[in-house]
Amino acid sequence: MGHSSLGLSPVPTPDNPPFPAALRLFSAAVIIVLIVGAGLFFAPALVKPRWPWAVTPFNARFLGGFYTAEMAVMAALLVWNRWSPGRLVLVMAFIFTVIVSAASFINLGYFNFERKAPWLWFLVYLGSAAVSGLFLWQARARPSAKGVILNPAWRAYMPMEMAILGLYGAGLLLFPLTFGGFWPWPIDAFHAEVYSAIFLAGAGGTYLVWRSAPREELLVLGLAQFLVGLLAILGLVITDAAVHRINWTATGTLCWLALFGWIGISGVFKLCAASRYFSAQSA
Repeated sequence: MGHSSLGLSPVPTPDNPPFPAALRLFSAAVIIVLIVGAGLFFAPALVKPRWPWAVTPFNARFLGGFYTAEMAVMAALLVWNRWSPGRLVLVMAFIFTVIVSAASFINLGYFNFERKAPWLWFLVYLGSAAVSGLFLWQARARPSAKGVILNPAWRAYMPMEMAILGLYGAGLLLFPLTFGGFWPWPIDAFHAEVYSAIFLAGAGGTYLVWRSAPREELLVLGLAQFLVGLLAILGLVITDAAVHRINWTATGTLCWLALFGWIGISGVFKLCAASRYFSAQSA
């Protein structure tokens, strides 16, 4: 047996080598930054005044939920420290940081550069995009780790998921007010463009797993989707309990709940599938 008693440690095979120590140090630094972002969900009153731009209660909790999910994904890279699931994590991180950086440059008016926070924001995001992009470029010829054979249902479903996430993400990025118009709370063009990165990164991750599905990457993608869906809905409920602004029977709200509910449930199914693959290998 090449796995630990938990059955979740990557197999140290030649096609799944460890990452350089510098990249592991980078992962640890990113996690520290993400802890601050996660504070928007768990302690918004503490973090909101220190955020690089002004955020409303709903936007704060939504961002905090996503950063919590991203923190869990980066922790997977730090703990496993191998090409799989690192490839998936870095590709999704690169997509996310590039899009958010671009949206931030387009909307510089949201930032008060007399404060330190905006400078740190751009430093972290541009640095993260550069590091992840450089490593992916250097490893561009490396194939994915040996994967599992997805059953026909997964093979048919994943392109649909990828298309929905990708098209909606592109819509939020290119036509932010139109595609963000049904959200339960008002979101401006800047936040819609930032949120587009979540969907586009998810589409990129789904594409990688569809092309080749190492167990670790299926598990990490499932964990990310489960947490994004769960924390988005939970954050909406918690915030509205305090401010009472959401019309829960509105068509837009129901569509939004269905969208993030679907993302979360899809993540659960991926987690279950990955667990079965791990159990089968450990047996």
